[in-house]
Amino acid sequence: MFSYRHAFHAANHADVLKHSLYLHILDYYKQKDTAFSIIDTHAGAGLYDLEAEWAQTKLECEQGLDLVIQSERPPPMISRYLDAVAALNSDGIARYYPGSPWLGLTSLREQDFFHGFELHPNEFPALRQNVSQLSRRNPRRIKLYNTDGFNDSLRLMPPPSRRGIVMMDPSYEAKTDYKKALQYLEDCLKKFPQCCFILWYPLVQRQEVRMLQKQLNALPATWIHISLTVKKPSADGFGLHGSAMFIVNPPWTLSTDAKATLPWLRDTLAQDEGASFHINEHEEPTVRKSSKKTKART
Repeated sequence: MFSYRHAFHAANHADVLKHSLYLHILDYYKQKDTAFSIIDTHAGAGLYDLEAEWAQTKLECEQGLDLVIQSERPPPMISRYLDAVAALNSDGIARYYPGSPWLGLTSLREQDFFHGFELHPNEFPALRQNVSQLSRRNPRRIKLYNTDGFNDSLRLMPPPSRRGIVMMDPSYEAKTDYKKALQYLEDCLKKFPQCCFILWYPLVQRQEVRMLQKQLNALPATWIHISLTVKKPSADGFGLHGSAMFIVNPPWTLSTDAKATLPWLRDTLAQDEGASFHINEHEEPTVRKSSKKTKART
């Protein structure tokens, strides 16, 4: 159950997609002075050494971050992503890589809150140690929990400010994660319908993926569904050929920037002629409350 480690896949093509979109959302939320809360349901270690043993096991960064760094004229969304990576690496060599908790924490202002959940018995101590480098800024507004984010984060919704971002990045090590992710999202929408919910999931050849996609597209909410494949699915049915992001209540700016970025990402990260991207959007009609009728004067 706990064989998965985020470090195995740090800075791969899925992380490039996930973190560039996430940074756009974080930057958008900071445009208003009103406080917002970040809930990261599967935080991992938060920060990764790409020269360490786990990251070197598969060298997936070579098919993700490395290709992006070597490319010319990245679109603004990718330039922002590269700036976030460069902020961790003063010598110009991309050794350290920021996970979603690090990106969220470095985006916090004095009035904002962060709640990070990580159940893995080894990942959580690493997360706590990494976050300690940043928590001195505002320790009372940063909370970490060694529990299941899907089970325990609902109690935090909605925050007093009614502004929030929920990042959901489960391992999908167990096939039940697909159903849990959908159920969690449905439960969240009932408690905090105006929140920005971000769900990442892998594109692999599983029936669970196809079912999740169908169910997500049927959700009665305003959302954008973005997928990026970097190669054709393998003949044996195994392996990751892409990833997707389902975002509920996205910033209005995200659609335009994503459409300007995804063609570049497809071409830059392509491993064969199977590389492609898709962007689907749905806007839920606004329900207006009927005004009270006034009595006619007699």
